[in-house]
Amino acid sequence: MNLVQEREGVMQKKLPLDKMTTTEKLVVINQIWDDLLRNSDDIPAPEWHKEVLSARAERIKEGDAHFKDFESVKSELRSEFK
Repeated sequence: MNLVQEREGVMQKKLPLDKMTTTEKLVVINQIWDDLLRNSDDIPAPEWHKEVLSARAERIKEGDAHFKDFESVKSELRSEFK
């Protein structure tokens, strides 16, 4: 099987996932995320992200938004998942 295939103008690499350990797979995932972060300006935000942010900004403007400090949120999550 060819490791690189061309489909719809996008290069696709086939990794031997069935032969990779979980650790090896996680290393690859982390490398991909790191690369995406370095080139994040190339990734357009989906329209729904803009809609959610606009709605949140409007709630803040209208005084309807409620915020919690990070320590409170961590404490609540720890209690919930004990």
